[in-house]
Amino acid sequence: MSKRKTDIITEDVRLDNDKIIELKNNNEQFFIINGRRKTYHILTYGCQMNEHDSEKISGMLTSIGYEETTDDKSADLVIFNTCLIRENAELRVFGKLGEVKGLKRKNPDMLVAVCGCMMQRQETREKVLKKFSFVDIIFGTNTIHELPMLIYNVEINKRKSVEIVDNTESIYENMPKQRKFKHKALVNITYGCNNFCTYCVVPYVRGREKSREPNEIIQEIKALSEDGCKEVTLLGQNVNSYGSNLEKKVTFAELLYEINKIEGIERIRFMTSHPKDLTDDLIKAIKECDKVCKHVHLPVQAGSNNILSRMNRKYTKEHYLNLVEKLKKAVPDIAITTDIIVGFPGETEEDFLETIDIVKKVQYDSAFTFLYSVREGTEAAKMENQVPDEVKHERFDKLLDVLYPIVLERNQQCIGKVFPVLVESAENDKLTGRTEHFRLVHFKGSNALIGEIVNVRITNVKTFHMEGEFVSLL
Repeated sequence: MSKRKTDIITEDVRLDNDKIIELKNNNEQFFIINGRRKTYHILTYGCQMNEHDSEKISGMLTSIGYEETTDDKSADLVIFNTCLIRENAELRVFGKLGEVKGLKRKNPDMLVAVCGCMMQRQETREKVLKKFSFVDIIFGTNTIHELPMLIYNVEINKRKSVEIVDNTESIYENMPKQRKFKHKALVNITYGCNNFCTYCVVPYVRGREKSREPNEIIQEIKALSEDGCKEVTLLGQNVNSYGSNLEKKVTFAELLYEINKIEGIERIRFMTSHPKDLTDDLIKAIKECDKVCKHVHLPVQAGSNNILSRMNRKYTKEHYLNLVEKLKKAVPDIAITTDIIVGFPGETEEDFLETIDIVKKVQYDSAFTFLYSVREGTEAAKMENQVPDEVKHERFDKLLDVLYPIVLERNQQCIGKVFPVLVESAENDKLTGRTEHFRLVHFKGSNALIGEIVNVRITNVKTFHMEGEFVSLL
């Protein structure tokens, strides 16, 4: 059976039809009368994919005459870009919506929009419509490009706007973006997911896996480079399976080699990398491409083969450890980070100890750790032998007692060494940036260094960051 070519839409993402022009003109009139632009504030929850979606939302709003504000209390438009992966993120959204309800009561002209993964789930969407009836606009992960029209419908037609598409073969990528940083950028290479891990809602809310054409990705990164960008992070739920639905087969390793050739780009990162698709060719590319950072985020989720099977992860503990061995052999100083879930349904004490064992064997540089939370609509939610909360918390604490000393020791090995650091931001007299191993570094220096890659000598370390002193420009 031949694979369908992904339809990458560019012509439909337009901000020049009659209705959008009318909306822009209205916003200009607002500016002339009030002496200020209409403002928007985006609250982003979840992963880097959501962060990049917020950049697209910001770009479209700027294009139609809005201006960003950091104050949600005074904004004319407040947008919640939501996450459904963890229960905690969902609860935070509902709590914040409760706060905004009071603001909306005081200022009825304020528009409130909720978008993202939570809105792709019908039950959650209906809950928002019923409990938070003041919400004006709802859209999903596949309808970001419709936002200007949704605003038009509310402001001009005076009606609540809801636009959800459950799945699509189209990729709407050619739209304005208001990037958070000039020196680094997020770049989508795939959308959706085909893996159906039993605990995860992503395939249901972001649809099946779709890859962008390589020439589209290359052209976007070249344009970023010409604009002064030095670091790109390639995004996908599983970047390792990039190209699987393209008519002309291109692997993720081949894509890395091509991006590595782009002048001006000095660092290439990627996430997330699924262990089942981490090939020898990709490991070779990580070794040979001088711009690819010496860091791989490789989610293990659990160390027990029994739990990995129940999670539908499609690899074993032994296979994972073999991949780690190959990575460390190819790139001896590589940093490996991971995701770990504690308390998955059916997890026994023996299963949990297997997770502790893999943490000790791999010696992770960092890890995102989670208590398993039931996500309705997933296979894991239906499983028997749900682990009691008190057991989850007990095991979680034990995991951190093992993990944190390892992370601290890995950082301590950096003391006295000099690392290139891309300076990302400044607060008071402290600059903040990351090494190519993704370690966070604070040091004193001039704000003029923001966006530059500089040499920093590490003088002190904590579990979650390092401290250093400026040595020189790279």
